[in-house]
Amino acid sequence: MKNLEIGIIGGAGYTAGELIRLLLNHPKTNLNFVFSTSNAGNKIYKVHQDLIGSTELEFTSNINPDVDVLFLCLGHGNSKAFLEKNNFSDHTKIIDLSNDFRLTKDEVFNGKTFVYGLPELNKEAIKKANYLANPGCFATAIQLALLPLAKAKTIQNDVHINAVTGATGAGTSLSATTHFTYRDNNFSHYKAFTHQHLGEINQTVNQLQSSFNSEINFMPNRGNFSRGIFATLYTKYEGTLEEAKTLYNDYYKEAAFTFVSDEDIHLKQVVNTNKCILHLHKHEGKLLVTSIIDNLLKGASGQAIQNMNLMHGFEETEGLQLKANYF
Repeated sequence: MKNLEIGIIGGAGYTAGELIRLLLNHPKTNLNFVFSTSNAGNKIYKVHQDLIGSTELEFTSNINPDVDVLFLCLGHGNSKAFLEKNNFSDHTKIIDLSNDFRLTKDEVFNGKTFVYGLPELNKEAIKKANYLANPGCFATAIQLALLPLAKAKTIQNDVHINAVTGATGAGTSLSATTHFTYRDNNFSHYKAFTHQHLGEINQTVNQLQSSFNSEINFMPNRGNFSRGIFATLYTKYEGTLEEAKTLYNDYYKEAAFTFVSDEDIHLKQVVNTNKCILHLHKHEGKLLVTSIIDNLLKGASGQAIQNMNLMHGFEETEGLQLKANYF
């Protein structure tokens, strides 16, 4: 069987850089083109400098409409605009990393139905999908912390979430809050209670627990590190800690990348991997769930490759056996 021919749109950003790195090392893919009008003609490693010696491929302003898989690494709102102007073959599977198609109200576009690509929730649907909406990074970390509770219909009260992301979560474009002088030795919150990922989080909880009518209170924070998400959430829980652990271990017993740890967890366990690690703690009547991921991998490009593997019948872990930057 020949390798899949892959195209990437929006090739200069962080998520595209990670996709390129993963695809160059994936045993069943060939990188056909990387589209970037602003960088057309430049070597990819001139922008993604970690790839020097790995590829001589250049960015291009030309598109091959017959690729097997197309990854859209565009800013939110731009994927729809791109697909309105560009057509691809009927056999081309599309994986979108923006938020354009994640919500049910947006899942059908120009006759294409996008499946929400959280493997721990929708694995069987992903296997049959031709068009896929990759989840957001905060949404991935938080949903993986909530899925077992929602599946068991046990979220009966408000959920309180505090989550910190690294600077790469803001993308490559500079802003006042991404400069080194702002991030270094600093900490701040943003979009309190209104973050755009709340839509997909609430949608998933209601998919598993239709009776859920409480609030999810989300406080996103900027951390003074480059990559990773450290999320803590708590809610009232009537069961014991052991019952909660059984619930989580049962839910994730066949998950390829999500694990429950009995020990306290920290970001260095997951940075540079496609893993999510969870930890549970019970205090009086509250259950605390800690969830950690790499925002660019399990929160974006790694999960996109995981979904590509599922869509094509490959081993789910193909090309994703990555070692954490632990020391």
